[in-house]
Amino acid sequence: MTVPVIGFVLAAIFLTLVMTGAWVAQRFTGNAGWSDAFWSFGVGAAGVALALLPIADAAEPTTRQLVVAALIGLWAIRLGVHIAARVADGPEDARYARFRQDWGADYERRLFLFLMIQAAAGTFLVLSVLLAAQNPVPAFRLQDWLAAIVLAISVIGEGVADRQLQAFKRDPANHGRVCDVGLWGWSRHPNYFFEWLGWCAYPLFTIDLTGGHGFGLLSLSGPLFMYWLLVHVSGIPPLEAHMLRSRPQAFRAYQARVSAFFPRPSRERGQR
Repeated sequence: MTVPVIGFVLAAIFLTLVMTGAWVAQRFTGNAGWSDAFWSFGVGAAGVALALLPIADAAEPTTRQLVVAALIGLWAIRLGVHIAARVADGPEDARYARFRQDWGADYERRLFLFLMIQAAAGTFLVLSVLLAAQNPVPAFRLQDWLAAIVLAISVIGEGVADRQLQAFKRDPANHGRVCDVGLWGWSRHPNYFFEWLGWCAYPLFTIDLTGGHGFGLLSLSGPLFMYWLLVHVSGIPPLEAHMLRSRPQAFRAYQARVSAFFPRPSRERGQR
């Protein structure tokens, strides 16, 4: 097998072990929200390692490899630290609390399987990172600069959205209300939008329209898969279901005004 294939297989094994560790950690802490921090740091570590795998006979990493490694590492540190701080300072994430309620006595077994699915999802996502870093085109192109800017914007935007939500929740006057300030007035899930935007950077690093990187189009799997997860599976659907249970009237009004995912100006209250 080639070095990239071996690296990808090792990344899959590594992420399986990371999420097994997450399952053990939640048993000791009683808070499965730690699993998301494990996933973020694990995917970041796997991404950095894959980004720095040697390309053919190259003696040292290319500029593109170093930039991709730095950006996936920055993403993981920012997101992982944010999630860890949130979990340490608050109750269990509503999704996992719902799992405990719905799964009952079978919770631990089903959670382990769920975390293994997360490990598989992380492995699939870092394929885009590997393909981006393995692009054999030697020059750092304008396209690569654009990719780096997109990823930097995504990290900054997601961080801003998270801080705005934290500040809103800390204000006692907002108890029972739905956050619609700042970026949250443009999208109901701006953090998810910027998370998805970051994965759009890897195809820009990867795709070579001259045909120099034959597998480049496979990198589109990252943003397509992340969009499907966030919009249709584990992101928006369970979170909005929780919000509709906890504050139905306020959230339905918010849904009527604000876009679910892609940012756009909100409708005026009462406007259809």
